[in-house]
Amino acid sequence: MTQYLVLLRGVNVGGKNIIKMADLKASFEEMGFSNVVTYIQSGNVVVQSDETDKAALTTRIEKGLSKRFNFESKVVVISQKELAAIVKSAPDGFGEEEKKFRYDVIFLKEPLTPKEAMQSVKVREGVDVAHAGKQALYFSRLISRASQSYLTKIIGMSVYQNMTIRNWNTTTKLLALMEGQNG
Repeated sequence: MTQYLVLLRGVNVGGKNIIKMADLKASFEEMGFSNVVTYIQSGNVVVQSDETDKAALTTRIEKGLSKRFNFESKVVVISQKELAAIVKSAPDGFGEEEKKFRYDVIFLKEPLTPKEAMQSVKVREGVDVAHAGKQALYFSRLISRASQSYLTKIIGMSVYQNMTIRNWNTTTKLLALMEGQNG
């Protein structure tokens, strides 16, 4: 069995696509996943599956969620091993100055690559820093100038349909959750 993190896009944001976590968990169990755990209200689900084809898994989840919750579901699926590599590969110092910076990980829906995604990501000099990793983008912005950040501009771009953003704290807690279940 492989442990996967499923990140739902656009769930429980701005009053749209409201899904109770108990209903979300039940839907994954009905789709045949085991050891289903949800984490906070923003659509983070840890599951186990014997499926090794991530593309097939993604399609199955999107179809199941779209049918159950009546909206076009898009998800990013990441194995525990991949999430560990994303956390480990963060740029030096990323996540270390929480009082000065906000840190986010931008997860990409395959086949979008970090190199392609970086072409659409604009940064404001002196406010934002963006870095392309092997499987995700790392974005930090000064808290004192967060309202001037260009991160919000990405939301209006078509490429954003193949991304989902989680803050660094959530990202590391999800990895710890997965490691705790697997350990």
